[in-house]
Amino acid sequence: MMRDALTEPQTTGGVQAIARAALVLRALERAPEGTGLADLAATVELPKSTVHRLLAALAAEGLVELGPEGTARLGSGLVRLGAATRRGLRFRLAPVMLRLRRELDETVDLAILEGDAVTFVEQFPAPHRLRAVSGVGTSFPAHCTANGKALLAALADEEVELLLPSRVERFTERTITSRSELLAELAEIRERGVAFDIEEHTEGICAIGAAVADPAGPAGAISVPIPTQRFADRRDEYAGLVGAAAAEGTRTLGGEAR
Repeated sequence: MMRDALTEPQTTGGVQAIARAALVLRALERAPEGTGLADLAATVELPKSTVHRLLAALAAEGLVELGPEGTARLGSGLVRLGAATRRGLRFRLAPVMLRLRRELDETVDLAILEGDAVTFVEQFPAPHRLRAVSGVGTSFPAHCTANGKALLAALADEEVELLLPSRVERFTERTITSRSELLAELAEIRERGVAFDIEEHTEGICAIGAAVADPAGPAGAISVPIPTQRFADRRDEYAGLVGAAAAEGTRTLGGEAR
């Protein structure tokens, strides 16, 4: 049965329109290739006339793009909103990251998942002359990095399969290129709460990462890259502190703790 109201608390007027627009945007998020009006209306369980009006309003603001054949997809205006969210994430998690850097005396990174890669959005370098540093804005493959695997583990296996490229690239002899092996490791990461990169992306560098969540789900990952020669003796200590920092970051963002 077609619904004319959301299955959320009853809203009226402009508030109801905003709630419906959000429902449409979430549906389009699950259809990155675009979808037609009829299919979209069926997905959100709203009349086609209502969805048509919502799409027109969202398109006028650049939040939705309408194709020549009546298809709709998320618009480029959301990229600017996402960038603002990214800046807010950096500021809110900075105290947690700085505390972790003082505790470990190592570089601390913050990264977000973008497709099949992670992009560094904040970093507090270690004071050592021998240290691991990746510039803010740099992107690394998710399948062979600690922060990337932590974020992939926060997703369902079906989502991971869709994100991974058709061919998983090898960077070192330790890189996992088998999809089944990678999925098995992600299951282990879900159990222990932290991910490891043991020279899988760069020889001579190890890392530990853990995902940070906000109310919508995984928002980013805190990670600590460490030269291999300093890693082995303190692995368990590093893992405990990184996991605790990620849990604190999740509480800071109002997310659900693991």
